[in-house]
Amino acid sequence: MGLPIRDQLKYWGLVAAFFLVLLWFMGDVLLPFVLGSAVAYFLDPVADRLERLGLSRALATAVITIIAVVIFVLMALLVVPTLVGQAINLFEIAPDVTRRLGNFLTERFPSILIEGSTLRNSITSLGTVVQERGGELLNTALSSAAGLINVIMLFVIVPVVAVYMLLDWDRMVAKIDTMLPRDHAPTIRRLARDIDQTLASFIRGMGTVCLILGSYYAIALMLVGLNFGLVVGFIAGLVTFIPYLGALIGGALALGLALFQFWGDWVSIGMVGGIFVLGQVVEGNVLTPKLVGDSVGLHPVWLILSLSVFGTLFGFVGMLVAVPLAAAIGVIARFIVERYQQSLLYRGTDITADQTQTGE
Repeated sequence: MGLPIRDQLKYWGLVAAFFLVLLWFMGDVLLPFVLGSAVAYFLDPVADRLERLGLSRALATAVITIIAVVIFVLMALLVVPTLVGQAINLFEIAPDVTRRLGNFLTERFPSILIEGSTLRNSITSLGTVVQERGGELLNTALSSAAGLINVIMLFVIVPVVAVYMLLDWDRMVAKIDTMLPRDHAPTIRRLARDIDQTLASFIRGMGTVCLILGSYYAIALMLVGLNFGLVVGFIAGLVTFIPYLGALIGGALALGLALFQFWGDWVSIGMVGGIFVLGQVVEGNVLTPKLVGDSVGLHPVWLILSLSVFGTLFGFVGMLVAVPLAAAIGVIARFIVERYQQSLLYRGTDITADQTQTGE
């Protein structure tokens, strides 16, 4: 006989409270372990596929690790310095860009930007603010990431945790399964499968879409000759997980920079716009249907709310766990709604009496 509902709610509530308290007080300590677990979860299907091809789990993990190290070294040597350099330069030229924007609007719309107007002063001060605050923010982030402890935690502990988690992933899942309450094991397994399906569709699928589109935008914009094309592609790919937002932000930023850089060269400006139009067409018709699927179960508004709430409460670690928690809460909410629709509270006693009389 299972525990009463009241006792079950009490125990599960204590588990949830313990998790939140642990996240609140030990978020910074847990960061490399959360990142390592996320990397292992992302790569587990690759290891499973290598196992089906005949490799052992240890050999599959070793192959994935070697490939990951090669990619990381190439990124560190070729991409990251260029990305950081372009980001710093973009902040540095912000005053000049805003000044040219003001001159452009003054020449074509003199009645809007009269000398001393609020709009003109706002545009003039915007570049200075971006330069000062943006550069300060970037330098602070870089100096923080360059600290010895952070470097050790992020570049040593994360890969080690990811390798061990990936190596023992299937065994850990099987061990957790043996510890489930026997009365509720089928229900928990069902909920876990639904959560895993949602996460697999979103994290693995959308992560791949973001990587592909970000790389495409960056390479295409750099080939066109747009300054800061790598930064624009990185930003556009990073926020692609929210539908249309990546293309809107990246496209607006790219077109704004293209207008200043290529003014009069309408072919180049059109090519920049065409890059984002083509990216949206490929994403909507090929990438998202193939890699993510039509039913993910994470509404963009719910996702943004989760990222905002957990990011505010628990910092960067909260943002990392926001998506899994949002997926879990969504699955559990749908499960509760399903059970409610099967209950007498929803169906009513008259339906039960009618079914009893008709033998249903």
